[in-house]
Amino acid sequence: MECRLLYLVGQLGLGGLERQLFYLVGSMDRQRYKPVVAVWGNSPDDHYAQELRALDVPVVRLGENPTRAAKLRALLDLAYKVRPEVIHSYTFYTNMAAWLAAQRTKAIPIGSVRNNFIRDRQATGKLFGRLCGRWPAAQIFNSTAAEINAKQTTTLFRPRRMYVVKNGVDLERFFPWSHPEAGYILAVGNLYARKRWDRLIRAVALLASKGKCPEVLLVGSGPLQEELETMAKDLQVSHLFRFLGARPDIPDLLAGAIFLVHTAEDEGCPNVVMEAMACNRAVVATDAGDVPYLIDHGKTGFVVPREDEAALARNMAALLDDPELCRGMGDAGRKKAEQAFGIDRLRSETFCVYHAEGWEGR
Repeated sequence: MECRLLYLVGQLGLGGLERQLFYLVGSMDRQRYKPVVAVWGNSPDDHYAQELRALDVPVVRLGENPTRAAKLRALLDLAYKVRPEVIHSYTFYTNMAAWLAAQRTKAIPIGSVRNNFIRDRQATGKLFGRLCGRWPAAQIFNSTAAEINAKQTTTLFRPRRMYVVKNGVDLERFFPWSHPEAGYILAVGNLYARKRWDRLIRAVALLASKGKCPEVLLVGSGPLQEELETMAKDLQVSHLFRFLGARPDIPDLLAGAIFLVHTAEDEGCPNVVMEAMACNRAVVATDAGDVPYLIDHGKTGFVVPREDEAALARNMAALLDDPELCRGMGDAGRKKAEQAFGIDRLRSETFCVYHAEGWEGR
């Protein structure tokens, strides 16, 4: 097995960072760069493993090994065998493993930060999180907000060299749709606490109290589904919500949507906001992560403070009451997506980081 670029990722399920890795690998000249993807985890959800193999990209499972040490030995053996020129960790908690593998092979190690830097470190563990925040010395942030967050830390356990490469969108898969005469509000994201779907439920309850009863499709899976369903029932809006679980057909769901709502507390560079804009849909979103950089407030959608649920409901009502405004914002969002969100930019900027770190690959 030949390999010039080795990618290390936690898992390959239907997640945002996994989709970005698929975009990156899929858009490069694979005959030339010979990418290989190593998967650290053992999740049975391997949606993008199948997609990558369909591109003739080797996918190596390290998660079959029972312990972290065994996985690391398997990664070291793989790196020594294939001798990559670059080892790029695509998840924060695999950063240290990628750095160690690079030491054995003299490859160029690159790390990743794809959310709130401080919280990523905390979630990874007190010691191991610090190590992953420090090594590799060069790390790619997918959002300006995360880079600012890291630079504000006073600890030594942060990368020496930080680069920002924002996410990309497949503009051929996520393309403009005609605006529906009657549709639903779409919300997409896993059902975890940081997504704060409780804000959406309360905002819908506020709208319902004023006589507006929009249907909301909530796409995503996670441990809070039962709690959120109970909350919607308690607020007497359960009839307005449909919990669809994880879905691969987001473009089709966007086709039937009036607009997208995103209510997260923490974010990096949210894929679904960019995808909605690419599908010419307006977006109402909280000011988490790079949302204020993605959405031009008042032009392509509305950005609201995270704790202002009244503003969230008010801006949702504005789009429900004014279809022309909603269509105009959506069309402006598509124009921005064409200018700034393409996959070619994702690939070229990522390769620029490799070159800045000393890669001589052509």
